[in-house]
Amino acid sequence: MRLFSLLKLTLFGIFLTSNLYAHENMKKLLIIDSLKGEPYNTVRKSMIKELKKRGYLENKNLRIKYYSLGNFTNIAKNIWEHREKKNKYDVIFLNGTIATKAFKEIALNDKNKFVFANVTDPVGLGVIEDFVNIPKYNFTGVSYPVRIEERLRFIKKVFPRIKKIALIYGNLPQSHSYKAWVQKALFLKEFNGIEVIFREVPFVGSEGGHKRMARIAKQYVLELNKEVDLFISPNDTMGVQKPFAQMVFENSNKPLIGLGRKDVMQNWGASMSIYPSLEQAGKTAAAMIEKLFKGSSIKDIIPTWPNTGLAFDLQKTKAFGINIPKELIKEAGKNIKN
Repeated sequence: MRLFSLLKLTLFGIFLTSNLYAHENMKKLLIIDSLKGEPYNTVRKSMIKELKKRGYLENKNLRIKYYSLGNFTNIAKNIWEHREKKNKYDVIFLNGTIATKAFKEIALNDKNKFVFANVTDPVGLGVIEDFVNIPKYNFTGVSYPVRIEERLRFIKKVFPRIKKIALIYGNLPQSHSYKAWVQKALFLKEFNGIEVIFREVPFVGSEGGHKRMARIAKQYVLELNKEVDLFISPNDTMGVQKPFAQMVFENSNKPLIGLGRKDVMQNWGASMSIYPSLEQAGKTAAAMIEKLFKGSSIKDIIPTWPNTGLAFDLQKTKAFGINIPKELIKEAGKNIKN
């Protein structure tokens, strides 16, 4: 009996020691999404999956806390001040412009380490200075958009006689940054003769606000349909979701250049897309987070642009009478919908 009791006590000691060791090595990750849905879901899931591949298993050596802001920055302040500020997180992952903007306002240059993704203009937002130098503040990460010059070059390859493009966007910080980039790019000699017609719809907060924004945008699609050669999805909350692409397809006889891969491959309504690789952005963010878990400084991790890809819906392009250059078909690879 004494031997059995001694064995139980020894095993309990080993169990207790291993639990204490696991607790000491537990990494804590706070995830803040701007909004539920795309592109946030894909990047977040890809990031967590990549961390798992690197040996970080939830509830074993990784503890994750998750929030979605519904595109309201004031919610972030309440979460931080009343729930999470007292908790010591190894890394805080900010998924989207609204989330990053909110935490920039409440936690810039504090002791926390922030990794962002899906941010349209982190330079304009003020969390980094550029994509070549070490971060000045406590933020690094992966930007969201394909550079506008690259998007316009893609359009010119497919539509060499392009004259007028419609860009309907929401009243959001990332939208205004993107509009400014477009306007600046149009002064380049290679884009002479291209005009972009802008229309703005009011921002609608909440998880379903993008649906309401797409319904408001319908009036501008009907207005501009006869005037422009094509529509492009805006680089904002409205543009990354299905309702906008679907609405344009249903109310226009002009092609839509989508913002993401799903716009084409999941039949949302876009004829083609040059898009940021969300899966790769998640993997890149995970690699950054792992470095921070292992003791690296934010200043050791240079922020970066995303990788890009092409996608084509050949049924739609044929219906619009569009001939896709063979080299672009080859570049798209498996991202072809017949």
